[in-house]
Amino acid sequence: MKQNQKNIICYIGMLIIFSILFFVLIDLGDTIPHQSKQVVDKSVSYFDQFLGTLHHEMAAPLTLLLIQIFVIILASRFFGFIFGKMGQPLVIGEIIAGIALGPSLLGKYFPETFDFLFAPQYLGGIDALSKIGLILFMFIIGMELDLGTLKKKINQTLFISHASIILPFFLGMLLSYFIFTKYTDGSISYIAFSLFIGISMSITAFPVLARILQERNLLKTHLGTVTIASAANDDITAWCLLAAVIAIAKAGTFVSALYTIAAAVAYVLVMLLLVKPFMKRIGDIYSRKEVMNKPFMAFIFAVLIISAIVTQIIGIHALFGAFLAGVVMSPNPRFRKIITEKIEDVALVLLLPLFFVFTGLRTEIGLLNTSEHWLMCGLFTLVAVVGKFGGGAISAKLAGESWKDSLSIGTLMNTRGLMELVVLNIGYDMGILPPTIFVMLVIMALVTTFMTSPILSIIDKVFTGKANNPQSETPVCESKYKILICFGLPETGKRLFNISGQLFANYPCGIDVTALHLTQGTDTNPAQLESFKQSSFNPISEKANRMNIPFHLLHKVTNNVTDSIIEESAENGYDLVLVGAGVDMSRHPEMVQPRKYQKVAWFRKLLHKNLNKLTPLDLMQDKSDKFVEEVDKDLGIYINRDLGLIERVIVVITDPSDLFLIKFAEKIISNSRILIQLILTSEFRGHEDRIPKRFAETHKQRVALIRTHYLNEATYTGVDLMLVSYKGWATLKESPNHEIEKIPSTLIIHHPYKKETD
Repeated sequence: MKQNQKNIICYIGMLIIFSILFFVLIDLGDTIPHQSKQVVDKSVSYFDQFLGTLHHEMAAPLTLLLIQIFVIILASRFFGFIFGKMGQPLVIGEIIAGIALGPSLLGKYFPETFDFLFAPQYLGGIDALSKIGLILFMFIIGMELDLGTLKKKINQTLFISHASIILPFFLGMLLSYFIFTKYTDGSISYIAFSLFIGISMSITAFPVLARILQERNLLKTHLGTVTIASAANDDITAWCLLAAVIAIAKAGTFVSALYTIAAAVAYVLVMLLLVKPFMKRIGDIYSRKEVMNKPFMAFIFAVLIISAIVTQIIGIHALFGAFLAGVVMSPNPRFRKIITEKIEDVALVLLLPLFFVFTGLRTEIGLLNTSEHWLMCGLFTLVAVVGKFGGGAISAKLAGESWKDSLSIGTLMNTRGLMELVVLNIGYDMGILPPTIFVMLVIMALVTTFMTSPILSIIDKVFTGKANNPQSETPVCESKYKILICFGLPETGKRLFNISGQLFANYPCGIDVTALHLTQGTDTNPAQLESFKQSSFNPISEKANRMNIPFHLLHKVTNNVTDSIIEESAENGYDLVLVGAGVDMSRHPEMVQPRKYQKVAWFRKLLHKNLNKLTPLDLMQDKSDKFVEEVDKDLGIYINRDLGLIERVIVVITDPSDLFLIKFAEKIISNSRILIQLILTSEFRGHEDRIPKRFAETHKQRVALIRTHYLNEATYTGVDLMLVSYKGWATLKESPNHEIEKIPSTLIIHHPYKKETD
């Protein structure tokens, strides 16, 4: 304590002495003659000077750029959330955010705000950062491509992917023939214009398509693998075509562009034959975070930037070089996962939305100011859908796919999204696409992306059945007790599986457990999914093997975890749905009593006073209420208190409506190890005759009936697990005599009360 006082005195003394010295030094410095460049108007008050400084700094380039980025990220997340609720991919919301911040909405209704934020002279920083974001994004897209999968599926998917390019490409060039003279001013050649229209009709958004398949849990199905491989082939072919189109457009003629194309082919061969084997060896060495240090990341970025520079110099755009740099990275999944994690968040969350807004600023819907313009926009969309959907669906059917899969493949290949916007912006920057055509094609990209999810849902409804669902192929004994455990954290899944196994494993016909892990965010990188699944399911797999209980694993990617759990519980006939409470009571401050809380008496007293308001059920109230309202099965919410071996269970009956808990007690009692106490509270008095006599008589050696006015610490002594109804739990925690902090591990069960039987 004395040393602390000494430190404080020394610190205060140091501040006083040096404050005096600083003041003396500044006073002496003022006597030195100098000419100040800053003229201070002494007639203006100090506060007005402060306001003037604020105004000046608000208009500074760096401040304005930071404000622009903040507004863009906020708008992107807001619209992304809204469209995610509608079942749309995040990219749709981000594109709409860009259009909303552009002249079509913000510029029209709030011109002063638009001029302050996004006037043309202020967009240089956004333009540069968006291009950097695109380069990083294309690098990630290149790493997402699995060339090994493409080689295995090449015979099956080459026809599908190229048919879905050739047909729309031809239709686009055909349409451009009729509109060229009307919508261009003669400053560009027909060949450049028609090629860009053709390529814009042919693009498939591989990232958006992959994320839609993730969300629908189709990645590992036959439909998913065929579509992913076809889209990857499509992507590679389309980018090679785009490189050729850019070369032709810049050179002016096809013959003069051959030199550029030859140089590009030579560069691709160098990257695939020389750089790729080298990167494979590098990836085998640097496949752990411990060894992937900053100098190595600098080397990766150097490869990316050099590749982008080379393709830009050749004349086929820097984005193609970034894409190729991603393709030649080591195929080692751990290596790609680490690299992707380091780049993806900055590229996709911070920089890429800038590109959408920059595109939106160019997309002035007001340019389509006649019915003819809107008819032409509709024609562009119709040609794009007929070409891409028709080419993909017909070729898939000719390749031997079912009608359902063929139509689904055509629908998915028709998805354009971000990749289309990249192509359109390149054409706009090169002066090939006039502003009016640019707006029409942006709208076409939005419509074709937006329509993907609804059309897939319609196809699923028309072609009923789940022939392609791997979970439905596993025959299940009808008399088995089907349990769905839903978890995010691996440890939660392990605990829920432990509860299922200990309580119900000896049920006469056994149990059928499905472990559902939900990854939140459909913008999750597909390359990371396998590692997510392994890390999430490994603890459950180990626990299941030790307990010798069969189980099924189910992984889904979703934007709404609660709705996905409700949907899964409704579709597959589960008897019981188990979820975690979201809070580990064993680590609750009041439970563990760490020293820092013990020393702060007022904090401990305040915490104890409000403890009932901090229970897990309250912390997850909105989620649990929605489960209770919409899950049409028995629902269990588990509160953890370091549960180990279950030997004593109390079943709390607070009301006649709680008698359904006896059915759970009957299932549990089949485990010869467990003893059960039926706790009958005072509210149940007078209804004892409603307890089934056969239950108490059949298991009288292991079932005890206890009557009590309220539950307290003595009730919980030696108890491993408490079963209580959802309604009963609300009654207990509101009781003034109930010591909520003393509870054991608890399973709160809600029963839908569809049909009561004794």
